[in-house]
Amino acid sequence: MDEILNQLGGLALGAVPTMALFLLLVVAYGLLVRRPLERVLAERRARTTGAVEQARAAIAEAEARTAEYEARLRKARAVVLAEREERLKQWGADRDRALAEVRAATVEKVKVAKGEIEQSVAIAQLQIEGASAELSEQILRAVLPDGARTEAAQR
Repeated sequence: MDEILNQLGGLALGAVPTMALFLLLVVAYGLLVRRPLERVLAERRARTTGAVEQARAAIAEAEARTAEYEARLRKARAVVLAEREERLKQWGADRDRALAEVRAATVEKVKVAKGEIEQSVAIAQLQIEGASAELSEQILRAVLPDGARTEAAQR
């Protein structure tokens, strides 16, 4: 058993430099690789998180701008519709005014035409009365002898 212990002691003694090298390698790995790698990963994580936060902020700003644009668009549409309604009312009022003027002018023309017709009727009646007197005289001359005519004319 001594021999086994001696062999184990020799093996352990031979493993000391390997263990020292392993520990040195672990420390070097920690200093040269792991810490810079963790720093880079933390920085990347921070940048990614920052980029995500920036993206969310940009999305929120875009949504706010979109809402503002839509509000302005609705307001502009309302103004345009109000102006259109006002123009339509104005056109309707102008049309009604023009129709009233035309109606008034037409009524005046009708009155003038009626007056002219009444004058024509009065003139025609006077002409008819004058013509009827003349016709009756001609009829009397043609029908009655000359002597009876003078008696009828005297009456």
